[in-house]
Amino acid sequence: MGSDAIPQGGVNRGALPRGGGRENTLTLDELRRRMETVPGRGESSAQRVPLDSGSRNAALPVPAALAPLLPDGGLVKGSVVAYTGASSMLAGQQAAEPERGGQAGGGGMPRLGLLAAVEMGAQLRRLAVIADPGPDPVEVAAVLLDGLDLVVLGLGGGAVAPARSRVIAARARNKGATLVVADGRWPGASLQLDARVAGYTGLGRGRGRLRSLGLTVEVRGKAGPPRRGRLDLCPNAGRVEWVLREKAARAVEAVDTQEAVS
Repeated sequence: MGSDAIPQGGVNRGALPRGGGRENTLTLDELRRRMETVPGRGESSAQRVPLDSGSRNAALPVPAALAPLLPDGGLVKGSVVAYTGASSMLAGQQAAEPERGGQAGGGGMPRLGLLAAVEMGAQLRRLAVIADPGPDPVEVAAVLLDGLDLVVLGLGGGAVAPARSRVIAARARNKGATLVVADGRWPGASLQLDARVAGYTGLGRGRGRLRSLGLTVEVRGKAGPPRRGRLDLCPNAGRVEWVLREKAARAVEAVDTQEAVS
């Protein structure tokens, strides 16, 4: 499985300066221009209209093993999701949308491993990454929502005021894009998702080859009881993917058998 190393090519990169003033404004303007040219999104961004009642529950795809835990089987378009826990699940979501032809990206997540996302099926040409969104990451997210289907934003431990979170949530709804916020507090999120490392297989007394990573996942919506499950990240045919807990042991066993034969 890949580490958090970042490939050197194929990623749309940018970084907003930490200082304010004219330099920061120009950089945001440039980002807005780039969002207008995103293939499949930029051309129609000015013409998009708010989601109507018939499309409001349309959902972005997620790793198949995660879908049963989500109320709508995916991340609802136009919604804001608050995320806590392991970054590996965020990498999986970043992979799921570009793999199906969408555009994804975000900023403020230096620990998000793009190599891991590629091993899960991500297409780097459909990922826009801003490693350092500067002093106002929320404004950067607002711009990214103009051109991307999925935006993942790291808040750096900060909190967003309710008045501003409502404005950005309305923008996501208006653009039909989904915003996932992590590492901070965002009031009024429509969904809360938490993923914690539950264990590893393949390691014995600190040695050996890692076979799978397990996560316990909890999903809380605005209504109904929380949903919980266990997902494992396992190798499969040259890539890695999330699988349901009951299937994970069989996947790891199959890899061990294949290596023993070879």
